[in-house]
Amino acid sequence: QVQVVESGGGLVQPGGSLRLSCAASGNIFYMYGMGWYRQAPGKQRELVAIITSGGGTEYADSVKGRFTISRDNAKNTVYLQMNTLKPEDTAVYYCYAECQTILRTRADYWGQGTQVTVSS
Repeated sequence: QVQVVESGGGLVQPGGSLRLSCAASGNIFYMYGMGWYRQAPGKQRELVAIITSGGGTEYADSVKGRFTISRDNAKNTVYLQMNTLKPEDTAVYYCYAECQTILRTRADYWGQGTQVTVSS
């Protein structure tokens, strides 16, 4: 089994910064892509940023230039540095990890989500 745990959410003023972390653990044989999605109240879950095992990245247009995704392959951990936060960034942020287990099954595993609130 694989566990995915996020941390780092909270309340921040507009223009501020937060750093989210997400660690995957368990019977991981190989880690493929990792990334972040978010879901605001009354809206569908949307992609924020993803990063491949080779370090390639993709961002939602709404966060380009403000958010940076990175990963530590040795720790099976992905980070999301969020700068110049706006009220519209308020959402529950979910981490996912696409990995192959030691049983050679490949699947996406999701965290429980962490709340980010941008408000004055």
